[in-house]
Amino acid sequence: MRATAITSDPWKTSLRFFASLRLTVVCLGFGMLLVFLGTLAQVHLGIHAVQARYFQSLLIFWSPPGASWKIPVLPGGYVLGTVLLVNLLAAHATRFEFSRKKIGVTLLHLGVILLLVGQLLTGLFARETQMRIDEGQTLGYSEAPREVELAVIDTTDPSFDQVVAIPENLLARGGTIQNPTLPFTLNIRKFLPNSRLVMRSQDPQAPPSLATTGVGPNVAVTELPRSVKDDERDLSAVFVEVDGVQGSLGTWLVSNAIAEPQTLTVNDHIYAMVLRQRRFYKQFALSLLHFAHDRYAGTDIPKNFSSRVRLIDFERNENREVLISMNDPLRYRGFTFYQAGFDNNDKTTILQVVKNPAMLLPYIACGLVARGLVTQFSMHLFGFVKKRRR
Repeated sequence: MRATAITSDPWKTSLRFFASLRLTVVCLGFGMLLVFLGTLAQVHLGIHAVQARYFQSLLIFWSPPGASWKIPVLPGGYVLGTVLLVNLLAAHATRFEFSRKKIGVTLLHLGVILLLVGQLLTGLFARETQMRIDEGQTLGYSEAPREVELAVIDTTDPSFDQVVAIPENLLARGGTIQNPTLPFTLNIRKFLPNSRLVMRSQDPQAPPSLATTGVGPNVAVTELPRSVKDDERDLSAVFVEVDGVQGSLGTWLVSNAIAEPQTLTVNDHIYAMVLRQRRFYKQFALSLLHFAHDRYAGTDIPKNFSSRVRLIDFERNENREVLISMNDPLRYRGFTFYQAGFDNNDKTTILQVVKNPAMLLPYIACGLVARGLVTQFSMHLFGFVKKRRR
């Protein structure tokens, strides 16, 4: 009697695993747990930190208080969304056959697939920034309200500034930063995402400062936890040591709480160092002509906010006035400008600037889901009516 070896195709085995309903249930369970934990963590971390840690990540890490190590404990939102997308595609490949009777189910699943893909693209490529424009001011850039950058500006030429911007992630990493346009290197001694700055005379017991030049030696810096409120902004600080050809030129304290830039002169060039909100420059500019804060008659209840701006784009020969109000945003060159707030006694407008390449995918996905549901229920309804007539 001859024994026959039974072999299985690894491709079919993997396909059956990813198409299984058990995998779907497990992913949905992890998703519910993720939403629950993220909701609890929002009290201490804030909505932006929770989005980055729980929903816009591959893995969720945990470490005991005071420890320098961490371990992954849960899959993040990107992993769960990707596995669900693969699960849905594998289920279609193994169990569903395209036919006229199942066209509604196919449209429904296609809408869900587009919804998952759209959310993934939104998390990866969407960006929200702000433009704060005073009346009569013209701006060609927007700023990230929760990210900073160290800008080293060559101000020697009064008609032109050469700027080298170092983003926050490089500042947090520390170490030495070198740029070919600068005749010196920057050694990031310490970066504080949020801090409190007071004059050393008000806190004489504060430890010595790392700064050796500029205003830093006279300022006491205390590190604080990052703010979790949407209406608060972190006051970041960084100690920067400048190393020239002949050695160290000193260590400066630079912070977005210090209005005056820290300056130094190297090779007859004047450089200014400033810590500011991260800027994203545009190919066009907006000039605020007038901001209107309308109220209901006889009350202080806001009725409407609107900004009349002038759009200037020399590349496309655009020079026109646009009214941006609460329910009427400006859409131009892939950006959407929403009226978000105001400041400075109604003399400053705050525009929310959103760029989302996948903005239309959720609308298309919801349309496909609705069309699929209507189609599938209509087919069953017509079939039932036909049977009743017979």
